[in-house]
Amino acid sequence: MEYNSPSDHPIQPARIQSILPRLNALAPAFEAETTHGRLALEDYRGTWVVLFSHPADFTPVCTTEFVAFAKLAPVLKQRNTELLGLSIDSIYSHLAWVNAIRDKFGVEIPFPVIADGNREVASLYGMINPDESSTETSRCLFVIDDKGILRAMIYYPLTTGRNTDEVVRLVDALQTTDRHKVATPANWNPGDKVIVPPPRTVEDAEARKSLGYDCVDWWYCETTVPNAVSAAERKG
Repeated sequence: MEYNSPSDHPIQPARIQSILPRLNALAPAFEAETTHGRLALEDYRGTWVVLFSHPADFTPVCTTEFVAFAKLAPVLKQRNTELLGLSIDSIYSHLAWVNAIRDKFGVEIPFPVIADGNREVASLYGMINPDESSTETSRCLFVIDDKGILRAMIYYPLTTGRNTDEVVRLVDALQTTDRHKVATPANWNPGDKVIVPPPRTVEDAEARKSLGYDCVDWWYCETTVPNAVSAAERKG
């Protein structure tokens, strides 16, 4: 059946959860059917997770994303990070599409894909934008750390495929922040200088003069930190 407008669809926009989860809070818990069997978010505790939604199976832009994410999977594994896809298509549609990507593009999809037909997970994560589509999930991406905390969210429109290099950069930045208690500047990549948090007291401001930082002023100082993953490993 085709729906000519959102009001024709049995699930009305007003009933669709559009509230986003909160950054730096526990990511909403769920258990769902996937192409790798039934999985729960709790199964990933101790591992970082990139949870991403796509509008629909057997669509061109989504297919390019899945091919790109498949190639990204081993790069993220080096960072203790797993991929987990989602759309509101059925498990049978997911399996057929994954097989089609393998047969037509020569790419195996190594990560699970959630079949969210009841929109339960999509609702928890605010993945459906009624103003864009009341029947498809938007291109949402969530980075969840190894303690189950939601650390980042990115939303793209239906028409625009995601940049997977940015996903890796984002994970690297978050893990660098955790490991070294620093911040990362605009356009940062591993190996670039990081920003030292500004001092909170007169004593802290005075003490940092002897720490070897590269300071423009007392409130803006940079330093270098070791990379968690070497350049050679990142290329591999």
